[in-house]
Amino acid sequence: MKKTIGITEACNLISANQLKPIDVVQVSFDKANEVEPVLKAFVSRASMESMAKQIKPGPLSGIPIAVKDIINTADLPTTNGSPIYTDKTPEEDAAIVKKIRSLGGVIFGKSVTTEFAWRNPGPTTNPFNAEHTPGGSSSGSAASVGAGIVPLALGSQTQGSIIRPAAYCGVVGYKASYGAVSKTGAHPLSYSLDHIGFFTRSVDDMAYALNHLKNSDASDPELIVLPDLVFGVNRELPMLHKPKIALLETPLDQMMSDDQKQALELAAQKLQESGAVVQKLSLPKEYWDAIQAMNLIMESEAAEIHADHSEKVNNLLSIHIQELVARGLKHSAPAYIAAKFLQKKLRASIGRYFDEFDAFLMAPASGEAPKSLVSTGDPIFCALWSFLGIPSITIPVTKSKNGLPLGVQLIGNYKCDSKLLSVAKFAEFALV
Repeated sequence: MKKTIGITEACNLISANQLKPIDVVQVSFDKANEVEPVLKAFVSRASMESMAKQIKPGPLSGIPIAVKDIINTADLPTTNGSPIYTDKTPEEDAAIVKKIRSLGGVIFGKSVTTEFAWRNPGPTTNPFNAEHTPGGSSSGSAASVGAGIVPLALGSQTQGSIIRPAAYCGVVGYKASYGAVSKTGAHPLSYSLDHIGFFTRSVDDMAYALNHLKNSDASDPELIVLPDLVFGVNRELPMLHKPKIALLETPLDQMMSDDQKQALELAAQKLQESGAVVQKLSLPKEYWDAIQAMNLIMESEAAEIHADHSEKVNNLLSIHIQELVARGLKHSAPAYIAAKFLQKKLRASIGRYFDEFDAFLMAPASGEAPKSLVSTGDPIFCALWSFLGIPSITIPVTKSKNGLPLGVQLIGNYKCDSKLLSVAKFAEFALV
Protein backbone atom coordinates (compact mmCIF):
# COMPACT_ATOMS: atom_id res chain seq x y z
CA MET A 1 0.00 0.00 0.00
CA LYS A 2 1.52 3.29 -1.13
CA LYS A 3 -1.43 5.62 -0.64
CA THR A 4 -3.66 6.39 2.31
CA ILE A 5 -6.99 4.58 2.23
CA GLY A 6 -10.25 5.02 4.10
CA ILE A 7 -11.23 3.52 7.45
CA THR A 8 -13.60 0.83 6.17
CA GLU A 9 -11.31 -0.23 3.33
CA ALA A 10 -8.38 -0.51 5.73
CA CYS A 11 -10.42 -2.44 8.30
CA ASN A 12 -11.72 -4.84 5.64
CA LEU A 13 -8.21 -5.54 4.35
CA ILE A 14 -6.81 -5.94 7.87
CA SER A 15 -9.64 -8.35 8.80
CA ALA A 16 -8.84 -10.41 5.69
CA ASN A 17 -5.13 -10.48 6.62
CA GLN A 18 -4.33 -8.65 3.37
CA LEU A 19 -2.90 -5.63 5.16
CA LYS A 20 -0.96 -5.08 8.37
CA PRO A 21 -2.04 -2.27 10.73
CA ILE A 22 1.53 -0.96 10.92
CA ASP A 23 1.57 -0.49 7.14
CA VAL A 24 -1.48 1.81 7.34
CA VAL A 25 0.31 3.92 9.94
CA GLN A 26 3.54 3.98 7.91
CA VAL A 27 1.80 5.33 4.80
CA SER A 28 0.20 8.10 6.87
CA PHE A 29 3.53 8.90 8.48
CA ASP A 30 5.26 9.14 5.08
CA LYS A 31 2.45 11.27 3.65
CA ALA A 32 2.70 13.69 6.56
CA ASN A 33 6.44 14.01 6.05
CA GLU A 34 5.79 14.83 2.39
CA VAL A 35 3.09 17.52 2.75
CA GLU A 36 3.51 18.98 6.25
CA PRO A 37 6.18 21.56 5.33
CA VAL A 38 3.47 23.48 3.43
CA LEU A 39 0.25 22.16 5.01
CA LYS A 40 1.26 22.70 8.66
CA ALA A 41 -1.71 20.68 9.95
CA PHE A 42 -0.04 19.38 13.13
CA VAL A 43 1.25 20.96 16.31
CA SER A 44 2.95 17.68 17.25
CA ARG A 45 3.09 14.13 15.92
CA ALA A 46 3.81 10.76 17.45
CA SER A 47 6.88 8.83 16.33
CA MET A 48 6.54 5.59 14.36
CA GLU A 49 7.92 3.74 17.37
CA SER A 50 5.31 5.12 19.74
CA MET A 51 2.47 4.51 17.24
CA ALA A 52 3.59 0.91 16.70
CA LYS A 53 3.23 0.38 20.46
CA GLN A 54 -0.35 1.74 20.34
CA ILE A 55 -1.56 -0.85 17.84
CA LYS A 56 -3.71 -3.63 19.27
CA PRO A 57 -6.67 -5.70 18.03
CA GLY A 58 -10.00 -3.94 17.74
CA PRO A 59 -12.44 -2.35 15.30
CA LEU A 60 -10.07 0.61 14.78
CA SER A 61 -6.84 -1.42 14.84
CA GLY A 62 -4.07 0.49 13.13
CA ILE A 63 -6.27 3.42 12.06
CA PRO A 64 -4.21 6.64 12.46
CA ILE A 65 -6.31 9.46 13.90
CA ALA A 66 -5.60 13.17 14.20
CA VAL A 67 -6.83 14.77 17.43
CA LYS A 68 -7.74 18.46 17.57
CA ASP A 69 -5.40 20.25 19.95
CA ILE A 70 -8.11 21.15 22.48
CA ILE A 71 -8.72 17.44 23.22
CA ASN A 72 -6.51 16.03 25.97
CA THR A 73 -3.88 13.39 25.23
CA ALA A 74 -1.63 12.04 27.96
CA ASP A 75 1.28 11.30 25.62
CA LEU A 76 1.31 14.50 23.54
CA PRO A 77 1.00 18.16 24.63
CA THR A 78 -2.43 19.82 24.42
CA THR A 79 -1.78 23.49 23.73
CA ASN A 80 -5.34 24.69 22.97
CA GLY A 81 -3.75 26.87 20.30
CA SER A 82 -2.56 29.22 23.05
CA PRO A 83 0.87 30.25 24.37
CA ILE A 84 -0.58 29.73 27.86
CA TYR A 85 -0.49 25.96 27.32
CA THR A 86 2.65 25.56 25.20
CA ASP A 87 4.24 22.17 25.89
CA LYS A 88 1.69 21.33 28.63
CA THR A 89 0.80 17.63 28.60
CA PRO A 90 -2.38 16.57 30.46
CA GLU A 91 -2.24 13.80 33.02
CA GLU A 92 -5.19 11.97 31.49
CA ASP A 93 -6.66 11.31 28.04
CA ALA A 94 -10.01 12.81 27.09
CA ALA A 95 -12.87 10.30 27.18
CA ILE A 96 -12.97 9.90 23.39
CA VAL A 97 -9.20 9.39 23.21
CA LYS A 98 -9.48 6.62 25.82
CA LYS A 99 -12.16 5.03 23.65
CA ILE A 100 -10.00 5.27 20.53
CA ARG A 101 -7.12 3.56 22.29
CA SER A 102 -9.38 0.82 23.68
CA LEU A 103 -10.57 0.06 20.13
CA GLY A 104 -7.04 -0.24 18.74
CA GLY A 105 -6.92 3.20 17.12
CA VAL A 106 -3.63 5.08 16.90
CA ILE A 107 -3.22 8.70 18.01
CA PHE A 108 -1.24 10.09 15.08
CA GLY A 109 -0.80 13.65 16.29
CA LYS A 110 -2.36 16.86 17.60
CA SER A 111 -3.93 18.90 14.84
CA VAL A 112 -3.84 22.69 14.74
CA THR A 113 -6.77 24.62 16.23
CA THR A 114 -7.52 28.31 16.42
CA GLU A 115 -6.85 29.71 19.89
CA PHE A 116 -9.27 27.95 22.28
CA ALA A 117 -11.30 27.02 19.17
CA TRP A 118 -12.08 30.70 18.51
CA ARG A 119 -11.04 32.84 15.55
CA ASN A 120 -7.30 33.47 16.06
CA PRO A 121 -5.86 31.07 13.43
CA GLY A 122 -2.85 28.81 13.47
CA PRO A 123 -0.48 28.27 10.51
CA THR A 124 -2.43 25.54 8.66
CA THR A 125 -3.07 26.02 4.92
CA ASN A 126 -5.74 24.62 2.62
CA PRO A 127 -4.66 21.32 0.98
CA PHE A 128 -5.99 22.52 -2.40
CA ASN A 129 -4.28 25.93 -2.37
CA ALA A 130 -1.84 27.05 0.31
CA GLU A 131 -2.89 30.70 -0.07
CA HIS A 132 -6.39 29.86 1.16
CA THR A 133 -7.66 29.05 4.67
CA PRO A 134 -8.59 25.48 5.59
CA GLY A 135 -11.36 26.97 7.75
CA GLY A 136 -11.58 26.81 11.49
CA SER A 137 -11.50 26.22 14.25
CA SER A 138 -10.74 22.57 13.39
CA SER A 139 -8.16 23.70 10.83
CA GLY A 140 -5.57 20.95 11.10
CA SER A 141 -8.12 18.15 11.39
CA ALA A 142 -9.90 19.10 8.17
CA ALA A 143 -6.66 19.73 6.30
CA SER A 144 -5.03 16.47 7.43
CA VAL A 145 -7.93 14.41 6.08
CA GLY A 146 -8.25 16.58 2.96
CA ALA A 147 -4.54 16.13 2.20
CA GLY A 148 -4.78 12.37 2.60
CA ILE A 149 -2.60 12.11 5.70
CA VAL A 150 -5.12 10.37 7.97
CA PRO A 151 -8.51 8.74 7.24
CA LEU A 152 -10.10 10.10 10.44
CA ALA A 153 -9.69 13.24 12.51
CA LEU A 154 -11.44 14.60 15.59
CA GLY A 155 -12.71 18.17 15.59
CA SER A 156 -15.10 20.31 17.57
CA GLN A 157 -17.93 22.64 16.59
CA THR A 158 -19.50 25.43 18.62
CA GLN A 159 -20.85 27.35 15.62
CA GLY A 160 -19.41 25.98 12.36
CA SER A 161 -15.99 24.55 13.15
CA ILE A 162 -16.48 21.08 11.65
CA ILE A 163 -18.89 21.56 8.77
CA ARG A 164 -17.23 24.69 7.33
CA PRO A 165 -13.60 23.46 7.27
CA ALA A 166 -14.74 20.07 5.96
CA ALA A 167 -16.44 21.84 3.05
CA TYR A 168 -13.38 24.03 2.44
CA CYS A 169 -11.07 21.00 2.42
CA GLY A 170 -13.26 18.73 0.30
CA VAL A 171 -14.03 16.06 2.90
CA VAL A 172 -17.01 14.71 4.83
CA GLY A 173 -17.59 16.47 8.14
CA TYR A 174 -20.10 15.36 10.76
CA LYS A 175 -21.52 16.97 13.89
CA ALA A 176 -23.75 14.54 15.76
CA SER A 177 -26.70 15.41 17.99
CA TYR A 178 -25.68 17.28 21.15
CA GLY A 179 -24.64 14.73 23.78
CA ALA A 180 -24.06 11.87 21.33
CA VAL A 181 -20.25 12.17 21.47
CA SER A 182 -18.42 12.78 24.75
CA LYS A 183 -16.60 16.10 25.14
CA THR A 184 -15.15 15.25 28.56
CA GLY A 185 -11.49 16.22 28.50
CA ALA A 186 -11.84 18.82 25.73
CA HIS A 187 -11.26 22.49 26.54
CA PRO A 188 -14.66 24.20 26.35
CA LEU A 189 -15.58 27.28 24.36
CA SER A 190 -19.28 27.12 25.31
CA TYR A 191 -20.73 24.39 27.54
CA SER A 192 -24.17 24.54 25.91
CA LEU A 193 -22.99 24.58 22.29
CA ASP A 194 -19.76 22.56 22.01
CA HIS A 195 -19.84 19.32 20.02
CA ILE A 196 -17.03 16.86 19.27
CA GLY A 197 -17.23 15.52 15.72
CA PHE A 198 -15.35 13.87 12.88
CA PHE A 199 -13.70 14.31 9.49
CA THR A 200 -13.49 11.41 7.02
CA ARG A 201 -13.40 10.88 3.26
CA SER A 202 -16.69 8.99 2.90
CA VAL A 203 -20.08 8.61 4.56
CA ASP A 204 -19.41 4.91 5.24
CA ASP A 205 -16.24 5.87 7.12
CA MET A 206 -18.17 8.52 9.03
CA ALA A 207 -20.90 6.11 10.07
CA TYR A 208 -18.33 3.52 11.15
CA ALA A 209 -16.45 6.12 13.22
CA LEU A 210 -19.61 7.42 14.91
CA ASN A 211 -20.86 3.92 15.66
CA HIS A 212 -17.69 3.10 17.58
CA LEU A 213 -16.94 6.49 19.12
CA LYS A 214 -20.39 7.68 20.22
CA ASN A 215 -20.90 8.37 23.90
CA SER A 216 -21.74 5.43 26.15
CA ASP A 217 -20.76 6.86 29.54
CA ALA A 218 -23.79 6.56 31.83
CA SER A 219 -22.16 8.98 34.29
CA ASP A 220 -22.13 11.79 31.69
CA PRO A 221 -25.06 14.10 32.52
CA GLU A 222 -25.32 15.19 28.86
CA LEU A 223 -25.39 11.64 27.47
CA ILE A 224 -27.91 10.75 24.80
CA VAL A 225 -27.80 7.14 23.64
CA LEU A 226 -27.87 6.61 19.90
CA PRO A 227 -28.81 3.12 18.69
CA ASP A 228 -26.09 1.13 16.97
CA LEU A 229 -25.95 1.55 13.22
CA VAL A 230 -26.49 -1.47 10.98
CA PHE A 231 -23.81 -2.22 8.39
CA GLY A 232 -23.41 -4.58 5.44
CA VAL A 233 -20.73 -7.26 5.21
CA ASN A 234 -18.11 -4.75 4.04
CA ARG A 235 -19.00 -2.21 6.72
CA GLU A 236 -21.07 -0.21 4.26
CA LEU A 237 -24.08 1.76 5.51
CA PRO A 238 -27.43 1.11 3.78
CA MET A 239 -28.77 4.23 2.10
CA LEU A 240 -32.26 5.62 2.54
CA HIS A 241 -33.93 5.22 -0.84
CA LYS A 242 -36.02 8.07 -2.27
CA PRO A 243 -35.60 10.42 0.72
CA LYS A 244 -37.74 13.53 1.00
CA ILE A 245 -35.42 16.52 1.32
CA ALA A 246 -36.27 20.14 2.11
CA LEU A 247 -34.19 22.62 0.13
CA LEU A 248 -34.05 25.48 2.62
CA GLU A 249 -34.62 29.04 1.50
CA THR A 250 -32.87 31.15 4.13
CA PRO A 251 -32.01 34.78 4.94
CA LEU A 252 -28.38 33.74 4.38
CA ASP A 253 -28.84 32.83 0.72
CA GLN A 254 -27.82 36.30 -0.45
CA MET A 255 -24.40 35.69 1.11
CA MET A 256 -23.68 32.72 -1.18
CA SER A 257 -21.22 33.10 -4.04
CA ASP A 258 -22.41 32.25 -7.54
CA ASP A 259 -20.26 29.11 -7.41
CA GLN A 260 -21.93 27.98 -4.18
CA LYS A 261 -25.41 28.68 -5.53
CA GLN A 262 -24.62 26.60 -8.61
CA ALA A 263 -23.24 23.78 -6.43
CA LEU A 264 -26.45 23.74 -4.38
CA GLU A 265 -28.60 23.75 -7.52
CA LEU A 266 -26.50 20.96 -9.02
CA ALA A 267 -26.89 18.89 -5.86
CA ALA A 268 -30.67 19.37 -5.79
CA GLN A 269 -30.88 18.38 -9.47
CA LYS A 270 -28.75 15.24 -9.03
CA LEU A 271 -30.69 14.20 -5.92
CA GLN A 272 -33.97 14.44 -7.85
CA GLU A 273 -32.53 12.55 -10.80
CA SER A 274 -31.54 9.76 -8.40
CA GLY A 275 -35.07 9.48 -6.98
CA ALA A 276 -35.18 11.90 -4.06
CA VAL A 277 -38.12 14.24 -3.58
CA VAL A 278 -36.73 17.78 -3.17
CA GLN A 279 -39.08 20.58 -2.12
CA LYS A 280 -38.35 24.15 -1.09
CA LEU A 281 -38.97 25.11 2.54
CA SER A 282 -38.71 28.37 4.47
CA LEU A 283 -38.46 28.16 8.24
CA PRO A 284 -40.12 30.87 10.37
CA LYS A 285 -38.04 33.95 11.10
CA GLU A 286 -37.77 33.06 14.82
CA TYR A 287 -35.30 30.28 14.02
CA TRP A 288 -32.85 32.54 12.19
CA ASP A 289 -33.30 35.31 14.75
CA ALA A 290 -32.24 32.76 17.39
CA ILE A 291 -28.64 32.98 16.18
CA GLN A 292 -28.46 36.14 18.32
CA ALA A 293 -29.44 34.03 21.35
CA MET A 294 -26.73 31.57 20.40
CA ASN A 295 -24.11 34.32 20.43
CA LEU A 296 -25.35 35.50 23.83
CA ILE A 297 -25.00 31.99 25.29
CA MET A 298 -21.55 31.50 23.77
CA GLU A 299 -20.24 34.86 24.94
CA SER A 300 -21.67 34.45 28.47
CA GLU A 301 -20.22 30.99 28.92
CA ALA A 302 -16.86 31.95 27.40
CA ALA A 303 -16.60 34.80 29.93
CA GLU A 304 -16.95 32.27 32.76
CA ILE A 305 -14.64 29.70 31.13
CA HIS A 306 -11.86 32.26 30.60
CA ALA A 307 -12.31 34.16 33.88
CA ASP A 308 -9.09 32.74 35.31
CA HIS A 309 -7.15 33.40 32.11
CA SER A 310 -8.45 36.97 31.99
CA GLU A 311 -7.42 37.60 35.58
CA LYS A 312 -3.97 35.98 35.54
CA VAL A 313 -2.64 35.87 31.97
CA ASN A 314 -4.76 38.32 30.00
CA ASN A 315 -1.67 39.54 28.11
CA LEU A 316 -1.31 36.05 26.62
CA LEU A 317 -4.87 36.06 25.24
CA SER A 318 -5.50 37.30 21.72
CA ILE A 319 -7.73 40.28 21.12
CA HIS A 320 -10.34 37.81 19.82
CA ILE A 321 -10.67 36.04 23.19
CA GLN A 322 -10.45 39.31 25.12
CA GLU A 323 -13.31 40.78 23.09
CA LEU A 324 -15.36 37.59 23.40
CA VAL A 325 -15.02 37.71 27.19
CA ALA A 326 -15.82 41.43 27.29
CA ARG A 327 -19.06 40.87 25.37
CA GLY A 328 -19.99 38.00 27.68
CA LEU A 329 -19.57 40.10 30.79
CA LYS A 330 -22.15 42.59 29.49
CA HIS A 331 -24.99 40.05 29.33
CA SER A 332 -27.45 39.76 32.21
CA ALA A 333 -28.48 36.54 33.95
CA PRO A 334 -32.15 36.93 32.85
CA ALA A 335 -31.05 37.36 29.22
CA TYR A 336 -28.90 34.22 29.45
CA ILE A 337 -31.77 32.22 30.98
CA ALA A 338 -34.15 33.42 28.25
CA ALA A 339 -31.66 32.35 25.56
CA LYS A 340 -31.30 28.91 27.14
CA PHE A 341 -35.09 28.53 27.28
CA LEU A 342 -35.35 29.51 23.61
CA GLN A 343 -32.72 26.92 22.70
CA LYS A 344 -34.74 24.17 24.37
CA LYS A 345 -38.02 25.36 22.84
CA LEU A 346 -36.73 25.57 19.27
CA ARG A 347 -34.91 22.22 19.47
CA ALA A 348 -38.27 20.64 20.24
CA SER A 349 -40.31 22.63 17.71
CA ILE A 350 -37.99 22.00 14.75
CA GLY A 351 -39.00 18.35 14.98
CA ARG A 352 -42.37 18.99 13.35
CA TYR A 353 -40.63 19.75 10.04
CA PHE A 354 -38.90 16.40 10.19
CA ASP A 355 -42.30 14.72 10.40
CA GLU A 356 -42.58 15.69 6.71
CA PHE A 357 -38.92 15.69 5.57
CA ASP A 358 -36.07 13.23 6.12
CA ALA A 359 -33.43 15.99 5.99
CA PHE A 360 -32.84 19.65 5.18
CA LEU A 361 -30.43 20.74 2.44
CA MET A 362 -28.47 24.01 2.35
CA ALA A 363 -24.98 25.39 1.81
CA PRO A 364 -22.28 24.62 4.43
CA ALA A 365 -20.59 28.00 3.86
CA SER A 366 -20.90 31.06 1.64
CA GLY A 367 -18.59 29.53 -0.97
CA GLU A 368 -15.01 28.41 -1.45
CA ALA A 369 -12.35 28.84 1.23
CA PRO A 370 -11.37 32.53 1.39
CA LYS A 371 -7.93 33.53 0.11
CA SER A 372 -6.57 34.33 3.54
CA LEU A 373 -4.68 32.78 6.42
CA VAL A 374 -5.90 35.50 8.77
CA SER A 375 -9.63 34.69 8.58
CA THR A 376 -11.09 31.18 8.76
CA GLY A 377 -14.39 32.15 7.11
CA ASP A 378 -17.92 32.78 8.37
CA PRO A 379 -19.63 30.01 10.42
CA ILE A 380 -23.15 31.42 10.12
CA PHE A 381 -24.39 28.76 7.67
CA CYS A 382 -23.88 26.14 10.40
CA ALA A 383 -24.73 28.19 13.49
CA LEU A 384 -28.45 27.46 13.86
CA TRP A 385 -27.93 23.70 13.83
CA SER A 386 -25.22 23.96 16.47
CA PHE A 387 -27.57 26.10 18.60
CA LEU A 388 -30.33 23.50 18.29
CA GLY A 389 -27.91 20.61 18.83
CA ILE A 390 -29.25 18.69 15.84
CA PRO A 391 -27.01 16.61 13.56
CA SER A 392 -25.48 17.96 10.37
CA ILE A 393 -23.12 16.64 7.72
CA THR A 394 -21.32 18.13 4.74
CA ILE A 395 -20.52 16.26 1.54
CA PRO A 396 -18.24 17.42 -1.32
CA VAL A 397 -20.07 18.19 -4.57
CA THR A 398 -17.86 20.02 -7.05
CA LYS A 399 -15.08 22.59 -7.39
CA SER A 400 -15.21 26.37 -7.72
CA LYS A 401 -13.85 28.25 -10.72
CA ASN A 402 -10.60 28.52 -8.73
CA GLY A 403 -10.41 24.74 -8.27
CA LEU A 404 -11.37 24.77 -4.57
CA PRO A 405 -13.92 22.37 -3.05
CA LEU A 406 -17.61 23.20 -2.71
CA GLY A 407 -20.04 21.09 -0.74
CA VAL A 408 -23.58 20.89 0.57
CA GLN A 409 -24.89 20.49 4.09
CA LEU A 410 -27.60 18.06 5.19
CA ILE A 411 -29.36 18.50 8.53
CA GLY A 412 -31.40 15.95 10.50
CA ASN A 413 -33.68 15.87 13.51
CA TYR A 414 -32.39 15.65 17.09
CA LYS A 415 -31.32 12.09 17.98
CA CYS A 416 -32.08 10.91 14.42
CA ASP A 417 -28.43 10.58 13.45
CA SER A 418 -28.81 7.19 11.79
CA LYS A 419 -31.48 8.51 9.42
CA LEU A 420 -29.37 11.55 8.52
CA LEU A 421 -26.38 9.34 7.75
CA SER A 422 -28.51 7.06 5.54
CA VAL A 423 -29.76 10.15 3.65
CA ALA A 424 -26.16 11.33 3.36
CA LYS A 425 -25.18 7.95 1.91
CA PHE A 426 -27.91 8.36 -0.72
CA ALA A 427 -26.69 11.90 -1.42
CA GLU A 428 -23.07 10.77 -1.74
CA PHE A 429 -24.18 8.14 -4.28
CA ALA A 430 -26.26 10.71 -6.20
CA LEU A 431 -23.54 13.37 -6.25
CA VAL A 432 -20.64 11.23 -7.51
